[in-house]
Parts: sequence; C-alpha cells; structure tokens
Amino acid sequence: MSETTTSTEGRTFSPPEQITAQANVGPDVYDEASRDRLAFWAKAAERLHWEQPWDEVLDWSNPPFAKWFVGGKLNVAYNCVDRHVEAGHGEQVAYHWEGEPGDTRTITYAQLKDDVSRAANALLELGVQAGDRVAIYMPMIPETVIAMLACARIGAVHMVVFGGFSPDALASRITDAGAQVVITADGGYRRGAPSALKPNVDEALTRTEGVRSVLVVRRTEQDVEWTEGRDVWWHDLVDRQSPEHTPEAFDAEHPLYIMYTSGTTAKPKGILHTTGGYLTQVAYTHWATFDLKPDTDVYWTAADVGWVTGHSYIVYGPLANRATSVMYEGTPETPHRGRWFELIQKYGVTVLYTAPTVIRTFMKWGEDIPAGFDLTTLRLLGSVGEPINPEAWLWYHEHIGGGRCPIVDTWWQTETGAHMITPLPGVTSLVPGSAQHPFPGISAKVVDDEGNELGDDSTGLLVLTEPWPSMLRTIWGDDDRYVDTYWSRFGKNVYFAGDGAKKDADGNIWLLGRVDDVMNVSGHRISTTEVESSLVGHPTVAEAAVVGASDPTTGQGIVAFVILRGTAEDSGDELVQTLRNHVARDIGPIAKPRQIMVVQELPKTRSGKIMRRLLRDIAENRELGDVTTLTDSSVMELIKEKLPATPSED
Repeated sequence: MSETTTSTEGRTFSPPEQITAQANVGPDVYDEASRDRLAFWAKAAERLHWEQPWDEVLDWSNPPFAKWFVGGKLNVAYNCVDRHVEAGHGEQVAYHWEGEPGDTRTITYAQLKDDVSRAANALLELGVQAGDRVAIYMPMIPETVIAMLACARIGAVHMVVFGGFSPDALASRITDAGAQVVITADGGYRRGAPSALKPNVDEALTRTEGVRSVLVVRRTEQDVEWTEGRDVWWHDLVDRQSPEHTPEAFDAEHPLYIMYTSGTTAKPKGILHTTGGYLTQVAYTHWATFDLKPDTDVYWTAADVGWVTGHSYIVYGPLANRATSVMYEGTPETPHRGRWFELIQKYGVTVLYTAPTVIRTFMKWGEDIPAGFDLTTLRLLGSVGEPINPEAWLWYHEHIGGGRCPIVDTWWQTETGAHMITPLPGVTSLVPGSAQHPFPGISAKVVDDEGNELGDDSTGLLVLTEPWPSMLRTIWGDDDRYVDTYWSRFGKNVYFAGDGAKKDADGNIWLLGRVDDVMNVSGHRISTTEVESSLVGHPTVAEAAVVGASDPTTGQGIVAFVILRGTAEDSGDELVQTLRNHVARDIGPIAKPRQIMVVQELPKTRSGKIMRRLLRDIAENRELGDVTTLTDSSVMELIKEKLPATPSED
C-alpha cells in the first residue's frame, strides 16, 4: 500500500492497486449517488429478491417517520439463505464456527436453510405468529443466528439481548418489548470456563410477565433448573421438525428487530428496524465497504451478535451477500493471546472487522504475538464501535495488516443500522484516525449549535440531513421519545447523532465522541444515568455522579463520584470493590466503573444541577474550567485530593 504525506494530518495511504483494479465500487459511485440519491438506493435494493416490487422508493411525507420501498414485499431469511441454495451455492460454507474450548462446526448454506426452516417450524409450534416478539439471550453459537433468521422467516420480531447483561436488564427489555418467548442456552464459554445463562433467564422471569415458553440450547451441559410446561430443550423441539418451510413475504416496513441501547434516561431505548430498507443498506454497505468477493473471501466480524455490529455485519449483511464468515465464541486471550491470529491463519481470513479497543489491547500485549502467525491471507481490515486513534490505526495496519491492507474506519450507530461514514477501499486515500467521507447516498454534515453547516477546518456537531434506508423507524412503543431524542434539536428533517465531529482542511470527518451523557466503553454505549441509578440503589450510597473519561484501552472509562449515606462507613478499597461489583451485577460487567471516588460533596450549581463537566475535568486530570456558577467552589479542591494515582484494575 503506497504511502504519501499531507501537511494537515500527517500520513496518508493510497488505495492498493490490486484492490482498485477489481473493486466492487469505483469513484463514480459518489457522482451516481449525488445525481439521484433515491435511484441509487433503488438500484442497491435490486440486489435483493423481492416477491412484490415497490411502488415508491421513499415516503417522507410525515418526517421523521420514513417509509422505504413502499408497497414492496420480501422475506429476509429467503434473501439470506434460500436464494443462494436455489442458485447452486448450497455447498458453500456460510459459517466456520469455532467454540472457545476448540470445538468447531462448519455450516453450509444448504445446512443453514434446513436448520432455519426447522427452527421456524418449532416457533410456529410454540404459537409464535408474525409480529410477535421473541427475546434471544444467547452465547456466540450458530443457534443464535439460526434463531434470528427463523424469526425473520415467519415475521416474528427478534429482540437480542447481549449475553453479558444482568437479569434486571433482560427483564426490563422483555417487559418493554412484550416478548412471549425467550430463546437461550444453558450457558456459553468465556475466558476458559462455562458461563451460565439459563439461571439469569429464570431470575429475569420472576420480574416480568407474559413469557409462556423458554427454548433452551444445550451448550455447556451445566445443570439448570427446569419449569415444566414453560421450558423446552432446543434439541427436543427443533431437531424433530421438518426441514421444509415456505417463507412468507412481508411488507418492506414490517418490523424485523428491536435492539435496546442506552439512553440519557435510565430506561433503555428500543430501536426498531424494519425489513426492506434495512436489508438493502446492510447488504450494499457490506459489499461495498469490505469489497466482498463471495467466491474467495473469508470474512470475520469479530464482535458479538448481541450488538448491532453482529446483526448487520455477522448475520444480515454477510448472508445476503453469500459470504463465508468466521464466527468465534470466546475472548481474544483464551486459551492464549494469539487465539485470534491462530483463527485467521487456520481459516485463511481475508477481511477482519473489529473494535479499536481490541487493537489497543493487542498493542499492549506486543507485536511479537501477531508476528508468530501467518496473516498473509488478510487483504482488508475494518474498525467499528468508536473512533480509532491514529496510533492504533498505524499499529493495526503494520502488525496485523502487514502494511498492505487498507483499513475502513466505519462510523454508524445502532440507530442508523448500517455504515454511514467510511472510506471505500478501492477509492479513498486513507487518513489514519478519520472515518473520512459519508457513504454514497448518505447526507452527513458538520454543523454549529444553530444547525448551520460548517466548512473545512472546523469543529461542530454531526447531523444527517436526509433519510437513509436502514434508519431506525421509531423507539418501540414511544414515538414521542423518538422525535424528542433524535429529531428535535434541529427540526424533524435533521437527525442529530449525538456525536461531535470536526472536518480537517481536506474535508475529512473526524469523530470526537458523544456530546450527551452516553459513554462509549469498548464500543458499548452505556448511559451515565443507568450507572448512577445502580450506585444509588446500593444501601451505602446517597448520591452519585458518573462521567466518561478517556481510556487508552477502552476509549472511555466509567468514573463515579459517590456520597455515602450518613450511617455508612468509608472502608476504602473494600467499599470501592463492593460498589464496582454491585454495578457489574446490576447492569453487566461492561458497566463496572473504572474508578469510584467517595466524596463529601458534589459540584452543584445554585439550582442544584451537578456540574459533570467539572467532574470530567477531574477524571481527565485537566485544568478545571469555570467554577463561578458553583454554590461552593472549594468542593472541587476536596474532590481533587481524593483522586487516586491509578485507576482500578480487574
């Protein structure tokens, strides 16, 4: 990959000639999309199979409620599986699955079709109908993908909950979605040991009503409690079903899935994605951004299906494009720190897509680990979940990509459904650390506080000024919150992403992270309010304030400031560990605060508002900003004295 330099942002990298010569999309794609945006997306939709063609590409008559491919009908599972089998590709591998203990499964498209059909028939036997919600709380095993596709096949709405979430978090999501069936497993393997899931489901179901069936996959063979009449083993129900099932075509706007993401209030938001527009954009972006060659590539999104990255770029995008994918159950360091590189070498992975947090972890472990494996099959790398700092980009490029692989640094959100800002590997001269340009057909701009577009070499807020196919349609059951959260700051035609951004002198977009009270920890969005609510729920804590602070590994770390109740004693490290573990149990391990400081007072304005900006200055070890609005400015000096020299470690 040839390297050039620019005076503004340092090093840039030209597209490799071998990729440019055979790229799925060339530079003309931008002109095509700008000439007629809707015709561009219609052409992208034509890559799919539609049972009934659409009458209108976009109905934007009632913003911000979009309807894409109005009148069209299709089936997502048919597009992801059956049509490839019918076209003679049934023997192609859909997934090389690797369990953390080392067990493996190879699943072809023909096998996947039979498995999905059996699971669809099983759901029908359980009384699941089109429009019903099904909760999926699973490890990274093939049955998770099969369950999602089975729901899509019969028109049920799946709601996947990340397997690291607590029973409380699971219960609240089941209640909000109104799920009647839960699909889970006895457990999964993580960090070398079985991690139980079924007990969490049992506990969650004591806190919510309406679930009539729990379908359980046997994975770890741990002992599980059993509720007769409600619980049923996957192998007892699914395996005896017919592998024949005729998929039904659903309206393009039929709900496909709900995914819960943290909001700025304690109640998570149920992001609703529908069928036609979502599949169009995830399939097209997967094909274009990763330059996917279905006959030769081995593609690996190293993420969890429980997050939107897994939905869009482990399941729906790759399968719609007939990709051969790698799917891995465990963690990068189990049983050794070279496990990922071992898998790249074993399966001949050509495209790797992962988070900057993982890259920074690999950097800490040292370049000698990837150097011990043959990574020469890699031709393209991707980054997702948070902005990648230039140092990590360059390390990724050199030590994993061998200096030859373009890196596509993708910006998008749970809400957007698919890539929105990204380089194109055969077109873009890469600038390390920048997501660079809006994807063709996407209108992303940087604006000031009044919504005026800013020119190059400026900093402001990132907005989307035109609807896009894979956009969220609403917040489940709460249209008002949908409008208020995303479409109120600059009016109902402008989506405010919640991220700050800058444009450099060359017009490249650099993401600056959240501007609201949602923290981005290892690519996972966690609201300050959720963590504060958890801390105050502990009997020793009277008040809590939480901020996100820069972290060299996770992007942001959670820093909490707590005031104890009058009767509670400050036992130092013991209390801090107790509170950290309390939050981990309450929300999930990903939400465990990096640091907790016990303080006497919090910085408050005269109106009683906590000044989190000042707490962020403390956590970042920055010079304090303006303290004149505080009731008592000496509070800040007392808090600074409490700051420990080093963060808490797990």
